[in-house]
Amino acid sequence: MSPEPPPPEIAGPPDPPGVVAPENYPFWSYLDLAGFVIIALLALLVESLLATALLSVVHVRKFWIELPDQLLLYGFLLWLLSVIFRRYYGRPFWQSLRWVPTGLSMPALLTCGVLLGFGVMAASVLLKTPDIDSPMKELLSDETSVVLIAVFGTTLGPLCEEILFRGFLQPLLVRSLGAVPGVVMAAIPFGLLHLQQYGNSWRHVLLITLAGAAFGWMRYRTGSTKAAVIMHAAYNGVFFVLLAVQQAAPHAL
Repeated sequence: MSPEPPPPEIAGPPDPPGVVAPENYPFWSYLDLAGFVIIALLALLVESLLATALLSVVHVRKFWIELPDQLLLYGFLLWLLSVIFRRYYGRPFWQSLRWVPTGLSMPALLTCGVLLGFGVMAASVLLKTPDIDSPMKELLSDETSVVLIAVFGTTLGPLCEEILFRGFLQPLLVRSLGAVPGVVMAAIPFGLLHLQQYGNSWRHVLLITLAGAAFGWMRYRTGSTKAAVIMHAAYNGVFFVLLAVQQAAPHAL
């Protein structure tokens, strides 16, 4: 008598379209990250050279050149991520970056961002962070630039930064190193990104790194990059509101 063939393997239900199986996440690799970083650094160099060339020809405030340049750079980097996800892996952009429901209410996320803002200000006092002349302070020297940067800093800025650092970089680091080291290691380049903006002040970079770690923990705990974006936007909003009040105070006297 011939042996009976083994029963056919029963396949489970397929994953819903656009959903990445948890055990395969993140599906991209450090090779993808390395390629992305190299191209991003080249794009940053091109942006810097372009801004310098334009400023030598068009005599306007640096703000009117640097802000559009920043928008173009962020747009290019997001497009580059979409190429990695869609062309090389056939995966959807937003779902891959965990743009999913936050699990927390909007007021709760906004409150977390506001409390973080005041916490960072308290830490700044403890660190005796100096009030230095920096490119960021120069950009915020008049009402028009404050308004435009405030809009950017509470919308596209947090969106792009959180997608890059908490959506793309952090999942790789958390998978390799664990939750706490991964969150911290993703926050360090986030802080260093702002080094030049704040006059190479290590205290400012440390504070921004701490804020980045808080955004990263929110991303990790909720599993949602959207949650980190909302918290980041509220955090930035605290400083813009206080700056607006500070600038309005002399006119009220």
